[in-house]
Amino acid sequence: MSASNDLKEVIRDKYGEIAAHVRIGQGGCCSPATACCDPITGNLYDSNVAKELPAQAMQASLGCGNPTALAELKPGETVLDLGSGGGIDVLLSARRVGPTGKAYGLDMTDEMLELAEDNKRASGLGNVEFLKGEIESIPLPDNSVDVIISKCVINLSGDKDRVLKEAYRVLKPGGRFAVSDVVVRGEVPPAIRRSMELWIGCIAGALSDEDYTAKLRAAGFTDIGIEVTRVYDANDCGCLAEDVDTKAAACQVGDKFVSAFVRAVKPTNR
Repeated sequence: MSASNDLKEVIRDKYGEIAAHVRIGQGGCCSPATACCDPITGNLYDSNVAKELPAQAMQASLGCGNPTALAELKPGETVLDLGSGGGIDVLLSARRVGPTGKAYGLDMTDEMLELAEDNKRASGLGNVEFLKGEIESIPLPDNSVDVIISKCVINLSGDKDRVLKEAYRVLKPGGRFAVSDVVVRGEVPPAIRRSMELWIGCIAGALSDEDYTAKLRAAGFTDIGIEVTRVYDANDCGCLAEDVDTKAAACQVGDKFVSAFVRAVKPTNR
């Protein structure tokens, strides 16, 4: 099995465990079974948003930002959430695009898809569809969606170039890429890059802002922008480390890891 497939299996197992605990009422991301990941996922949605959605959707909210608050969704648009998890951003998007629009969620983890379907039923929304698949091979036709959103999932991929090319493929000409992701500024200690636990926490797989821009441009995107929305300190990153050596490496991080809103556009002439 390749290193990329190893990583997918670890991620699938971990997020499947989180979803299973939410479904049986044992909490979500920071439950005893899943350890602390609050520095990345905490305080992303205000109380008004929480009132719109089933409680289980909020408990399974995993990621580093709130893309639906920044994507400027319009009625009638088709939206795709890469790595949709429990479905919170799909449900929020469905409300924003209205009954003439459509919101897709894509996830590779059976337990998360089951949880998302539970949340869809509880929401009563009819313009939502959850798809099983991987973000490196999106199961939708070319030129089929207006907006792609995601929160701290592209970092989990071992083939980010493929993810961005797939995103470009399924977007309509003029379509928007609008994701929240973790971005690194400066060098990352090797121990952090090696840590599977920090991959799951979206830290070790972070691209630099220059690399992110270059990969988006190589995929064909234009109008690229990266806006920092949150800066993590050494304590935040150390919280995600399970062993002493990785905690020590995290202390070297300082403010190198940030959450950012990454924007780009598929040109209309392609």
